[in-house]
Amino acid sequence: MSHRIVLVHATPVSVEPTRIAFRMGWPEAETVNLLDDSLSLDLQQAGSQTPEIVSRIVRLARYGRDIGAKAILFTCSAFGEAIEQAKATVDLPILKPNEAMFEEAMTAGSQMGLLATFGPSVPSLEAEFHEMARQRGKAPKLKPVLVPNAMEALRAGDVRAHNHLLATAAAELTECDAVMLAQFSTSLAFEEVRRVLSARVLTSPHSAVIKLKSILQ
Repeated sequence: MSHRIVLVHATPVSVEPTRIAFRMGWPEAETVNLLDDSLSLDLQQAGSQTPEIVSRIVRLARYGRDIGAKAILFTCSAFGEAIEQAKATVDLPILKPNEAMFEEAMTAGSQMGLLATFGPSVPSLEAEFHEMARQRGKAPKLKPVLVPNAMEALRAGDVRAHNHLLATAAAELTECDAVMLAQFSTSLAFEEVRRVLSARVLTSPHSAVIKLKSILQ
């Protein structure tokens, strides 16, 4: 029996990396994609998660439940507060984009690096990471690095440029015990980043697939 996993995207560039992660880690799962790319545009314009944006995220989670989801995975890392509201409202396993990756990183050491390509997501990511660490009685250091042109390159279809920009930026994180690729789309640069670092490199979609599989199986 296959499990229906509803994937909620706020940008088209997260769809393919998520598909790849499920193909590699859990090909038997039935994945359904919900895409509302106005969410990322509206968040950039608003500058924060407004009540309307939170309400839209919650409604997407309810829709996922209504179409038979066994679990819901959000793939955009800028909506942590809204996803918490969805978790409190919808009685299903709901995963934040970076939740599983952060859990893995907590076991890797005390100095963490974070490569991000979507600026509005960075404050939410930092807050989520440090709150998770606090709950576990840990105090790792986190160094975020924003690679501002990489997302634009990917949206233009230039995967090679996107990956090269991330690998170049990773040189700032050579002292880290682990480096996390923040956006689902940045997992496309995994091999290039891994080649320039001796640290453990983690990606959101692959960690999320492993966690979802363990929850449902």
